[in-house]
Amino acid sequence: MGTKPVRISYRSPWQNGTAERWIGSCRRELLEHVVVLSERHFIRLVRSYISYYHEDRCHLALHKDTPNERDATPRPSSTARVVALPRVGGPHHRYEWREAA
Repeated sequence: MGTKPVRISYRSPWQNGTAERWIGSCRRELLEHVVVLSERHFIRLVRSYISYYHEDRCHLALHKDTPNERDATPRPSSTARVVALPRVGGPHHRYEWREAA
């Protein structure tokens, strides 16, 4: 998954805050809403959550933007509608403009 361990100082729990925050977010936003069937399923879910976390999820520290900055797209035409695209197996969505059929 591209993660690497980082050693923290002995008896320094305040250095563990970033990991604790991410694990808490993953638990609240993913694992409390999905039944994990196997280790392979869990890895697939976590990979999709990481993608969602960096591409779609709002972060208050980034002024409600994402780490991989997303562009605000104006409405392409008067017939365009907003379409919800499920992310992370369904509990979260990404919204895009699509032309009406």
